[in-house]
Amino acid sequence: MLFKTANLSQLGQFDEIIDVRTPLEFAEDHIPGAINCPVLSNDERVTVGTLYTHVSPFEARKVGAALTAKNIAHHLETRFQGHPKSWRPLVYCWRGGQRSGAMSIILAQVGWAAHKLEGGYKTYRRDVLEKLGKLPQQFTFRVICGPTGSGKSRLLAALAQTGHQVLDLEGLAQHRGSVLGNLPRQPQPSQKWFDSLLTKSLLLFDPSRPVYVEAESKKIGNIALPPALFDAMHNSTCLLLDTPLEKRVSGLLDDYRHYIENPETFIEHLKPLYRFHGSKQLEHWSGMIRAGDFEPMVAELLTLHYDPSYLRATTGHYANLDKAQHVALEDLSEESLIKVAGNIQT
Repeated sequence: MLFKTANLSQLGQFDEIIDVRTPLEFAEDHIPGAINCPVLSNDERVTVGTLYTHVSPFEARKVGAALTAKNIAHHLETRFQGHPKSWRPLVYCWRGGQRSGAMSIILAQVGWAAHKLEGGYKTYRRDVLEKLGKLPQQFTFRVICGPTGSGKSRLLAALAQTGHQVLDLEGLAQHRGSVLGNLPRQPQPSQKWFDSLLTKSLLLFDPSRPVYVEAESKKIGNIALPPALFDAMHNSTCLLLDTPLEKRVSGLLDDYRHYIENPETFIEHLKPLYRFHGSKQLEHWSGMIRAGDFEPMVAELLTLHYDPSYLRATTGHYANLDKAQHVALEDLSEESLIKVAGNIQT
């Protein structure tokens, strides 16, 4: 065998990690930092799979080999063309089988120190799930609690700027965690890619220092939090933000300006609240939105929906909420929050 094999503990020893799976497989999840150099395109993999199932494995391998050779040649002529002889690539596919083997053999024949990842992506994915079950138990979390608009995400950003360890779950999930939490033109990642990003973030933290995180539900949009992390957060020390209603309203209008600029989208995204408040209340809010009465509308939305929902979600779930450190926020500006972050007791 021309190429050598490597395991997950050796990832840092290579100049480049090459994922040879299809673009669709890569988009769903991959080892962070890997590049995608597929040996079969999305359509080509379907073609080969269909031949394997409906004609014969032999015919599938003949077609697959030709396509693989063509695609590897393209990568050699483009992506890999400028690499020196000292280049050390690590190659993986789904199970560490034929696709990564074909690429590794050819790279090794060129003269590069090519390695194939043992077990491929499947082994990596299993390792991610194992880590997500264990890593949260190693950290001391400080959970930032407070009703919608109280400045939790803004304070989290200020804590990061002042050198504290911060786990930004909403940033990783590309969602603000409520019925109106979709970010404009930013689709959420797949669950598997979120898990990979979360694992990478946790591995960077120092267990001897606290990690600040915003209180979240079990799901952030379509993304589910790992049970071990969710349980660890519920048993952690809490910081409770006290922010005046008018400051919350103005902050939300700033953060959700895309809804002000697209009133009909705002109205459409409120429809899931029908089961809580009925058609009359939603028609009332829709009228306020179309009239441009955003401040009173948001104030009503907070007091009638989000604040009661927050109380239900936090009461009884966060074991240490009654002993929380209260943090008064009279100003949600970045300058003010950085000062607050510097005074928070760790």
